[in-house]
Amino acid sequence: MKPYAPGRFLWLSLGLVCLCLGTIGVFLPLLPTTSFMLVAAFAFARSSPRLHRWLLQHKVFGRLIQDWQTHRAISINAKIASLISMIVIVAFSVFLQLPAFVIWLQIGVLSLVSLFLWTRPSSPE
Repeated sequence: MKPYAPGRFLWLSLGLVCLCLGTIGVFLPLLPTTSFMLVAAFAFARSSPRLHRWLLQHKVFGRLIQDWQTHRAISINAKIASLISMIVIVAFSVFLQLPAFVIWLQIGVLSLVSLFLWTRPSSPE
């Protein structure tokens, strides 16, 4: 891709934004870290071979991204961690006594996310 192509700049921008949001998601359980990292890898593959390679070789996220790109698989550890974080989010919302519609909305959305995760194959070990 040409270095001055406007599309490359947009993909790079999307990748950087998703990388930042994914990094924040490591510390803030309301943001889906893995999803943002997958989008960042997708965008970097179209804009920056160097950043794409760096993300694939990352000690924490690299394996998750490689498993998804090659097998469309999610590791059992990532599935368990995501399920636990979803339960914690809903429990925290109940603890804070958020309105019932917010809690039910969370349960609905997180149930769909969980269904998607658990219907994906587990990564080959």
